[in-house]
Amino acid sequence: MSVNYLKLSRKALKEKIRQAWAIIKKCTLCPRNCMVDRTAGETGFCSTGDKPFVSSFNPHFGEEAPLVGHNGSGTIFFTNCNLGCLFCQNWTISHSGEGGEISFESLADIMLTLQGYGCHNINFVTPTHQVYQILASLEIAIEKGLKAPLVYNCGGYESVETLRILDGVIDIYMPDFKYADPEAAKKYSRAKDYPSIAKAAIKEMHRQVGDLVLDDRGIAIKGLLVRHLVLPEGLAGTEEVTKFLAEEISPDTYVNIMAQYYPCYRAFEQPPLNRRITDAEYRKAVKAARDAGLKRLDRG
Repeated sequence: MSVNYLKLSRKALKEKIRQAWAIIKKCTLCPRNCMVDRTAGETGFCSTGDKPFVSSFNPHFGEEAPLVGHNGSGTIFFTNCNLGCLFCQNWTISHSGEGGEISFESLADIMLTLQGYGCHNINFVTPTHQVYQILASLEIAIEKGLKAPLVYNCGGYESVETLRILDGVIDIYMPDFKYADPEAAKKYSRAKDYPSIAKAAIKEMHRQVGDLVLDDRGIAIKGLLVRHLVLPEGLAGTEEVTKFLAEEISPDTYVNIMAQYYPCYRAFEQPPLNRRITDAEYRKAVKAARDAGLKRLDRG
């Protein structure tokens, strides 16, 4: 199966780049709608201009099994974020700006380097605020021989308009679905509209790529994979999240119910986020997913 972006004409890809460039001139790339001109040095919530801003890249073996395979997922960690999660486990990157600006050519070369390592995919981590940079660099990478599937690994706080630009480019969408409750989203991530935004975004992602498809090695080649981090005392709203995924997306949605929450960044200031989840809380979350009708839960 050919990856999505290799099916695009050069003209179509250039048009997507043009559309993304136009959006960041009065930025509505994400639901923050900061309306700043990022092409003129202005920055909004994400503190990012119009050049790629990267923290690190490497073959990653800690992702979901269908992404990792034998050779790892080729992760590129983008600096900054459009969410303000006070328990962020990558807070030095997302909140403290760890990393630096690089050229479009350098970002393209990073993609090719990861492909050269044998990584099964190119995994864009926290890409939401850098869609223009990714598209502009992708054009260069294609000319140099990129052919690995692309993973859009995001927080779920996405603009449907921006996702439509990515239609035909991204092979695998991997959003978080963090909260079902607007008040929790406001308190812990500064995004009261997160639940409704994430639902609309995940519907659009699924429309584009469908359920997760694996090859005969068990490696993901296309589709939707949703992450849900279990929080203490049910703050993530797991029952509602999994019910939505099963009933309004697909019972075959591949879901990772994640147990690895631990207090980071400013979580110690906000009980009950100042503790890890219990085994009982995790088991309850997994049961909720199965009771909702979800059939494909990540074994990790």
